[in-house]
Amino acid sequence: MRKTFIIFLHDWYIRFIIEVVVKMPLVNPIEESLHNLKEHPDIEEVTLISRSGMHIAGNVPQNAHRETYVAMAAILLGAAETATSELDEKLLHVIIELKKSKILILNGGPTALITIKVRALADLDDVLETVIDTIEYLKEHL
Repeated sequence: MRKTFIIFLHDWYIRFIIEVVVKMPLVNPIEESLHNLKEHPDIEEVTLISRSGMHIAGNVPQNAHRETYVAMAAILLGAAETATSELDEKLLHVIIELKKSKILILNGGPTALITIKVRALADLDDVLETVIDTIEYLKEHL
């Protein structure tokens, strides 16, 4: 990764551009695990979100306003959990069906949730099977 620093020297307004090569991982393990999910042919975008509705990692769907998307996903999962809390069953996930895609909202542990945008005709069982290990990893590391 390269970082560029611009230094202004006193009143001369001379700019020196210094390129520094910083040796550090290009992606952190959480970003890498989210990115690996996108190798599944049906998965388009994956986003990790805090329970309070803040973006943690991953990408929101194209043309979506990030703050709105992550906040509403957290609210939807919270509302579904509240609505089903009186039932004797555990909420597995929330599915939002759109014309050209679906959005899955899954519990990512006590501090996070994960949204997955998939193709409209995606095999959801296959997608969920693919995502299970990543969700367990996130629950352990967040």
